Amino acid sequence: MTTSPPPSEPIRGLSIAAAGSEDIPPILALFNHEIRNGVALWNTAERTAEEMDAWRAERQGAGYPVLAARDADGGFLGYGSFGAFRPHDGYLHTVEHSLYVAPAARGRGVGRALLERLIAEAEGRGKHVMIGGLEAGNAASIALHRAFGFDEAARLPEVGRKFDRWLTLVLMWKRLS
Repeated sequence: MTTSPPPSEPIRGLSIAAAGSEDIPPILALFNHEIRNGVALWNTAERTAEEMDAWRAERQGAGYPVLAARDADGGFLGYGSFGAFRPHDGYLHTVEHSLYVAPAARGRGVGRALLERLIAEAEGRGKHVMIGGLEAGNAASIALHRAFGFDEAARLPEVGRKFDRWLTLVLMWKRLS
């Protein structure tokens, strides 16, 4: 009988690549898991595979990345993306990112690898600022962003609601090179 590695053990053979249609089932499963169980996503209605694949195709078609993280055996670990911060022309050089790590892979370097790649992708596209919106109680994600040089720009108390409680949004930003 094999045992799972402890949560702090890094993932062996971690790779990150552009997500394709074949990645939609695990992306959808993670997305809907977070809708049902967590507050990283403030959505309450689950998505369908068709909706997620349309989102992926639209985002990639607009020149933005959708990335999937996998282990050496091809097991799905998480995904990340960024897109326009706001639709107005003046925000052309600012992007907002999101990343989600499968529960079993959390604390094992996946979020770090995805964020590092997202920053590199944004810099490669000539973006000036990257923004992340995090729930104030997500200490691990806030610490990860701080480790990558993100600063807190705003804390918006009780602007969201899920699971019968108010949620506080923390906006963090990083000037890109």
